[in-house]
Amino acid sequence: MKKWNPPRSPWNLVQEPYFGDEWKILVCCLLLNLTTHKQVRKVLDELFEKYPDSESMSLAKEEDLKILLHPLGLVNKRAKTLIRFSQEYLNKDWKTAKDLYGCGKYADDAWHIFCVGDWRNIEPKDHALNYYHSFLRGLK
Repeated sequence: MKKWNPPRSPWNLVQEPYFGDEWKILVCCLLLNLTTHKQVRKVLDELFEKYPDSESMSLAKEEDLKILLHPLGLVNKRAKTLIRFSQEYLNKDWKTAKDLYGCGKYADDAWHIFCVGDWRNIEPKDHALNYYHSFLRGLK
């Protein structure tokens, strides 16, 4: 089976620089909950420098993570969610993103679009995912 390589869009969604790394794409989705893409973009470089993969994030100290996530608010919840999500990402027998802690419809839709290439079979509700979804439809 050919690996899905999603095309870059004119919208430069937060997830686009991380195409090919499903864990980072899902972390972006978790961080985008209840905040703006502008805020999330401010923390991603430092976050992924300190925690470049699911293993390092699964072992993160909550207090250290809270400091990095402070600009986004809801730091207690976000830190706990990222750690547990990363542990499940590594250790749980999961089939789709919604099987993982903290991942709802938005993260699952993003996973189908950006990671699996199964975008034709979903109907996103998020406006940015809808832009990208329409962009893909226009390419075919």
